[in-house]
Amino acid sequence: MIILPAIDIIGGRAVRLYKGDYSRVTDYGRPQDAALDFAAKGAEWIHLVDLEGARSGETPNIETIKSLIECSGLKAEVGGGIRNMGTAEKYLDAGVARVVLGTAAVTDPEFRRQALKEFGEAVAVGVDIKDSYVSIRGWTENSAYTADEFCAMVQDEGASVIVCTDVSRDGAMQGTNLELYRHLADRFSLKIVASGGVSSIEDVRRLREYDIYAAIIGKAYYTGAIDIKEALETAR
Repeated sequence: MIILPAIDIIGGRAVRLYKGDYSRVTDYGRPQDAALDFAAKGAEWIHLVDLEGARSGETPNIETIKSLIECSGLKAEVGGGIRNMGTAEKYLDAGVARVVLGTAAVTDPEFRRQALKEFGEAVAVGVDIKDSYVSIRGWTENSAYTADEFCAMVQDEGASVIVCTDVSRDGAMQGTNLELYRHLADRFSLKIVASGGVSSIEDVRRLREYDIYAAIIGKAYYTGAIDIKEALETAR
Protein backbone atom coordinates (compact mmCIF):
# COMPACT_ATOMS: atom_id res chain seq x y z
CA MET A 1 0.00 0.00 0.00
CA ILE A 2 1.18 3.50 -0.85
CA ILE A 3 1.23 6.26 1.77
CA LEU A 4 0.38 9.74 0.48
CA PRO A 5 1.35 12.38 3.05
CA ALA A 6 -0.81 15.44 2.39
CA ILE A 7 -0.26 19.15 2.15
CA ASP A 8 -3.23 21.45 1.72
CA ILE A 9 -2.22 24.88 0.46
CA ILE A 10 -3.59 28.38 0.94
CA GLY A 11 -1.46 31.38 0.04
CA GLY A 12 1.64 29.23 -0.35
CA ARG A 13 1.29 27.91 3.21
CA ALA A 14 0.59 24.40 4.50
CA VAL A 15 -2.78 24.40 6.24
CA ARG A 16 -5.51 22.06 7.40
CA LEU A 17 -9.25 22.64 7.47
CA TYR A 18 -11.62 21.01 9.95
CA LYS A 19 -14.19 19.01 7.96
CA GLY A 20 -13.64 21.25 4.95
CA ASP A 21 -14.60 24.45 6.79
CA TYR A 22 -12.59 27.39 5.41
CA SER A 23 -13.34 29.37 8.57
CA ARG A 24 -11.53 26.75 10.67
CA VAL A 25 -7.98 26.85 9.32
CA THR A 26 -4.77 25.81 11.08
CA ASP A 27 -1.48 27.06 9.58
CA TYR A 28 1.40 24.57 9.64
CA GLY A 29 4.07 26.73 8.03
CA ARG A 30 6.15 26.28 4.90
CA PRO A 31 4.96 23.37 2.75
CA GLN A 32 8.53 22.84 1.53
CA ASP A 33 9.57 21.83 5.05
CA ALA A 34 6.87 19.17 5.18
CA ALA A 35 7.68 17.86 1.69
CA LEU A 36 11.37 17.53 2.51
CA ASP A 37 10.50 15.72 5.74
CA PHE A 38 8.26 13.29 3.85
CA ALA A 39 11.07 12.55 1.37
CA ALA A 40 13.64 12.12 4.15
CA LYS A 41 11.40 9.54 5.83
CA GLY A 42 11.10 7.47 2.67
CA ALA A 43 7.87 8.63 1.05
CA GLU A 44 7.62 8.38 -2.73
CA TRP A 45 4.35 10.26 -3.21
CA ILE A 46 2.73 13.41 -1.90
CA HIS A 47 -0.93 14.47 -2.03
CA LEU A 48 -1.42 18.19 -2.64
CA VAL A 49 -4.62 20.24 -2.58
CA ASP A 50 -4.86 23.84 -3.72
CA LEU A 51 -7.68 24.98 -1.48
CA GLU A 52 -7.86 28.37 -3.18
CA GLY A 53 -8.03 26.65 -6.55
CA ALA A 54 -10.86 24.49 -5.24
CA ARG A 55 -12.90 27.66 -4.77
CA SER A 56 -11.86 29.61 -7.85
CA GLY A 57 -11.19 26.95 -10.48
CA GLU A 58 -7.81 28.59 -11.13
CA THR A 59 -4.25 27.49 -10.25
CA PRO A 60 -3.08 30.20 -7.80
CA ASN A 61 -0.57 27.93 -6.06
CA ILE A 62 0.93 26.16 -9.06
CA GLU A 63 4.37 27.73 -8.51
CA THR A 64 4.35 26.46 -4.93
CA ILE A 65 3.36 23.01 -6.17
CA LYS A 66 6.15 23.01 -8.76
CA SER A 67 8.65 24.00 -6.06
CA LEU A 68 7.48 21.15 -3.81
CA ILE A 69 8.00 18.60 -6.58
CA GLU A 70 11.40 20.02 -7.46
CA CYS A 71 12.75 20.31 -3.92
CA SER A 72 11.52 16.92 -2.69
CA GLY A 73 11.70 14.72 -5.78
CA LEU A 74 8.36 13.20 -4.79
CA LYS A 75 5.65 12.16 -7.23
CA ALA A 76 2.69 14.48 -6.71
CA GLU A 77 -1.03 13.88 -6.83
CA VAL A 78 -2.87 17.23 -7.03
CA GLY A 79 -6.49 18.24 -6.56
CA GLY A 80 -8.44 21.43 -6.13
CA GLY A 81 -10.42 23.20 -8.84
CA ILE A 82 -9.49 21.03 -11.83
CA ARG A 83 -12.57 21.69 -13.96
CA ASN A 84 -11.37 21.56 -17.56
CA MET A 85 -8.78 19.94 -19.80
CA GLY A 86 -6.62 23.08 -19.86
CA THR A 87 -6.15 23.07 -16.09
CA ALA A 88 -5.43 19.34 -16.02
CA GLU A 89 -2.84 19.74 -18.78
CA LYS A 90 -1.27 22.70 -16.98
CA TYR A 91 -0.65 20.61 -13.88
CA LEU A 92 0.61 17.58 -15.79
CA ASP A 93 2.95 19.79 -17.84
CA ALA A 94 4.24 21.22 -14.53
CA GLY A 95 5.43 17.78 -13.45
CA VAL A 96 2.40 16.54 -11.51
CA ALA A 97 2.06 12.75 -11.78
CA ARG A 98 -1.71 12.55 -11.23
CA VAL A 99 -4.56 15.04 -11.09
CA VAL A 100 -7.67 14.51 -9.00
CA LEU A 101 -11.01 15.59 -10.47
CA GLY A 102 -13.45 16.73 -7.81
CA THR A 103 -16.81 18.45 -8.31
CA ALA A 104 -16.34 18.64 -12.09
CA ALA A 105 -16.06 14.85 -12.26
CA VAL A 106 -19.67 14.74 -11.06
CA THR A 107 -21.18 17.81 -12.71
CA ASP A 108 -19.39 17.64 -16.07
CA PRO A 109 -19.46 14.03 -17.30
CA GLU A 110 -18.15 14.99 -20.75
CA PHE A 111 -15.01 16.50 -19.19
CA ARG A 112 -14.62 13.47 -16.93
CA ARG A 113 -14.82 11.04 -19.82
CA GLN A 114 -12.47 13.11 -21.99
CA ALA A 115 -9.88 13.40 -19.21
CA LEU A 116 -10.01 9.66 -18.50
CA LYS A 117 -9.64 8.86 -22.19
CA GLU A 118 -6.76 11.26 -22.82
CA PHE A 119 -4.78 11.01 -19.58
CA GLY A 120 -5.59 7.49 -18.34
CA GLU A 121 -3.98 6.63 -15.01
CA ALA A 122 -2.74 10.22 -14.65
CA VAL A 123 -6.34 11.02 -13.64
CA ALA A 124 -7.99 10.05 -10.36
CA VAL A 125 -11.67 10.63 -9.75
CA GLY A 126 -12.55 12.17 -6.40
CA VAL A 127 -15.43 10.49 -4.57
CA ASP A 128 -16.31 12.58 -1.52
CA ILE A 129 -19.01 10.81 0.47
CA LYS A 130 -21.50 12.45 2.80
CA ASP A 131 -24.54 10.56 4.10
CA SER A 132 -23.92 7.83 1.49
CA TYR A 133 -24.11 10.31 -1.42
CA VAL A 134 -21.32 11.87 -3.47
CA SER A 135 -20.79 15.38 -2.16
CA ILE A 136 -19.83 18.35 -4.37
CA ARG A 137 -18.97 22.07 -4.28
CA GLY A 138 -16.69 21.96 -1.28
CA TRP A 139 -18.93 19.46 0.51
CA THR A 140 -21.81 21.95 0.61
CA GLU A 141 -24.16 19.92 -1.62
CA ASN A 142 -24.97 16.28 -2.21
CA SER A 143 -25.25 15.06 -5.79
CA ALA A 144 -27.94 12.68 -7.01
CA TYR A 145 -25.47 9.77 -7.01
CA THR A 146 -24.89 7.30 -4.24
CA ALA A 147 -21.26 6.33 -3.78
CA ASP A 148 -21.85 2.89 -5.31
CA GLU A 149 -23.68 4.29 -8.33
CA PHE A 150 -20.95 6.80 -9.06
CA CYS A 151 -18.09 4.33 -8.58
CA ALA A 152 -19.77 1.83 -10.91
CA MET A 153 -20.22 4.52 -13.55
CA VAL A 154 -16.64 5.80 -13.54
CA GLN A 155 -15.26 2.27 -13.44
CA ASP A 156 -17.24 1.50 -16.59
CA GLU A 157 -15.80 4.64 -18.19
CA GLY A 158 -12.25 3.48 -17.62
CA ALA A 159 -11.26 5.12 -14.34
CA SER A 160 -8.53 3.20 -12.54
CA VAL A 161 -7.99 5.32 -9.41
CA ILE A 162 -10.49 6.97 -7.07
CA VAL A 163 -9.68 9.21 -4.11
CA CYS A 164 -12.46 8.43 -1.67
CA THR A 165 -13.09 10.73 1.29
CA ASP A 166 -15.58 10.23 4.10
CA VAL A 167 -16.39 13.90 4.70
CA SER A 168 -17.50 13.26 8.28
CA ARG A 169 -14.07 11.91 9.20
CA ASP A 170 -11.82 14.46 7.43
CA GLY A 171 -9.59 16.34 9.85
CA ALA A 172 -11.59 15.07 12.82
CA MET A 173 -8.99 12.58 14.12
CA GLN A 174 -11.72 10.02 14.82
CA GLY A 175 -10.32 7.18 12.74
CA THR A 176 -11.03 6.36 9.14
CA ASN A 177 -14.16 4.63 7.83
CA LEU A 178 -12.77 1.12 7.47
CA GLU A 179 -16.10 -0.46 6.61
CA LEU A 180 -16.61 1.95 3.72
CA TYR A 181 -13.25 1.11 2.17
CA ARG A 182 -13.68 -2.62 2.68
CA HIS A 183 -17.09 -2.42 0.97
CA LEU A 184 -15.70 -0.50 -2.01
CA ALA A 185 -12.68 -2.80 -2.34
CA ASP A 186 -14.95 -5.86 -2.32
CA ARG A 187 -17.34 -4.44 -4.90
CA PHE A 188 -15.09 -2.65 -7.39
CA SER A 189 -11.80 -3.27 -9.19
CA LEU A 190 -10.76 0.37 -8.75
CA LYS A 191 -7.55 1.38 -7.02
CA ILE A 192 -8.90 3.06 -3.90
CA VAL A 193 -7.09 5.91 -2.19
CA ALA A 194 -8.48 6.18 1.34
CA SER A 195 -8.79 9.76 2.53
CA GLY A 196 -10.26 11.32 5.64
CA GLY A 197 -9.60 10.39 9.22
CA VAL A 198 -6.54 8.15 8.85
CA SER A 199 -5.31 8.94 12.33
CA SER A 200 -3.43 5.93 13.70
CA ILE A 201 -1.02 3.21 12.67
CA GLU A 202 -3.86 0.75 13.30
CA ASP A 203 -5.87 2.53 10.57
CA VAL A 204 -2.93 2.05 8.20
CA ARG A 205 -2.58 -1.62 9.15
CA ARG A 206 -6.29 -2.35 8.63
CA LEU A 207 -6.40 -0.56 5.26
CA ARG A 208 -3.41 -2.61 4.11
CA GLU A 209 -5.19 -5.79 5.19
CA TYR A 210 -8.19 -4.77 3.05
CA ASP A 211 -5.84 -4.45 0.07
CA ILE A 212 -6.48 -0.72 -0.31
CA TYR A 213 -4.23 0.87 -2.94
CA ALA A 214 -3.18 3.94 -0.94
CA ALA A 215 -3.92 6.03 2.13
CA ILE A 216 -3.68 9.79 2.56
CA ILE A 217 -2.31 11.01 5.87
CA GLY A 218 -2.94 14.65 6.65
CA LYS A 219 -3.74 16.10 10.05
CA ALA A 220 -2.41 13.05 11.89
CA TYR A 221 1.08 13.89 10.63
CA TYR A 222 0.90 17.53 11.67
CA THR A 223 -0.37 16.73 15.17
CA GLY A 224 2.21 13.98 15.67
CA ALA A 225 -0.39 11.21 15.92
CA ILE A 226 1.26 9.30 13.07
CA ASP A 227 4.96 9.04 12.29
CA ILE A 228 5.28 8.93 8.50
CA LYS A 229 8.27 6.57 8.61
CA GLU A 230 6.34 4.09 10.74
CA ALA A 231 3.30 4.46 8.48
CA LEU A 232 5.40 3.68 5.42
CA GLU A 233 6.89 0.60 7.08
CA THR A 234 3.45 -0.59 8.15
CA ALA A 235 1.99 -0.03 4.68
CA ARG A 236 4.72 -2.12 3.09
